[in-house]
Amino acid sequence: MMVATTQIRQPQERRDGAPVPTNHDGTPMPIDPRATLLAQYGLSDDTPDPAFDELACLAGHIGECAAALICFFTAEDQWIKGRWARRSAGCRLHPAPARLYDISLHRPGEPLTALATEQAERLFAPMKLKLQAALPLCAPDGEVLGAILLADRQPLKLHPRQSRALKLLAAQIVEQLELRRTLLGLSQANGWLAQQAVTDFLTATPNRRALDKRLDMEIARAGRTGDPLCLLLLDIDHFKAVNDEFGHQAGDTTLQEVARILQAGLRPYDFLARYGGEEFAVLLPATNLADALVVAERLRATIAGTGFTYGRLTISLGVSRLDPASGAQALMMAADNGLYRAKAAGRNRVLVGKLNPDDPSGSARL
Repeated sequence: MMVATTQIRQPQERRDGAPVPTNHDGTPMPIDPRATLLAQYGLSDDTPDPAFDELACLAGHIGECAAALICFFTAEDQWIKGRWARRSAGCRLHPAPARLYDISLHRPGEPLTALATEQAERLFAPMKLKLQAALPLCAPDGEVLGAILLADRQPLKLHPRQSRALKLLAAQIVEQLELRRTLLGLSQANGWLAQQAVTDFLTATPNRRALDKRLDMEIARAGRTGDPLCLLLLDIDHFKAVNDEFGHQAGDTTLQEVARILQAGLRPYDFLARYGGEEFAVLLPATNLADALVVAERLRATIAGTGFTYGRLTISLGVSRLDPASGAQALMMAADNGLYRAKAAGRNRVLVGKLNPDDPSGSARL
């Protein structure tokens, strides 16, 4: 006898990292285009926005009504971004229940309507008001995003000029949303460009510029707290042979694989960066020299014991610790000294760098 089984689908993710809503059988639900647009406009939250309150006030005065709301909707959610009520209404508009208004009641080009849900009736009941009119807010492509809602005790008898003014107001709101979307897009693009400026495109690790900035921060932190700070400089041994035998694309793959393994072997607050070529740097905050040597040896052993796409690899490492009196340059020079001596001693090893031959501790002291 065969038993039918149901395959449980793993939840997918949207581009923003949030899980895609699924049906009971695990299949993804269709993505509401309104949700995408509202996210681009920065409206998918309940954050108060005084600008929308002012627009709701303007709508209320144009319609000569007791209260006005500016709402945005998706198939599942609702956000009231603007609210206004006359003092004579007796109270303020409190957060509204879900499904205050059914967006499906609107189609592009429709005139003012006066259809409401039971939730809207409950919202306005304490003020003895009813939803009397609603004007859709339509994106340039015609998608209805929300509405301007007008409430009063009596049915509104809007003069044609009031209707025209409300429609102009709705158009101005959408124009402001388009401007807002453009500004948000530019802000995101600038953030991406700023991130690219400090990220190595090949390994997706911070680059030399980011390392210099982080090093200054960590030295300043160490100065405030008195905590030690150590630096590792490491180089992939015989990396040129990978390029010569398999080509530069193989070399790129190798660098990516090494970067992933190094990152996996570090604490969340350690800092890995591509220093240049086949060299990487690791900042170890709040780490003394003895512990830094343990970390360096663990990374060396991990790389040596890993089977890479293009064969076995080893790394050589130089270790230094910060001397506050000497600063960043001495710290880097000492680690570089350790790396140089490790490679000269046969590679695949860890050595402490020092600028003063008489200092057995390896302090980066000029």
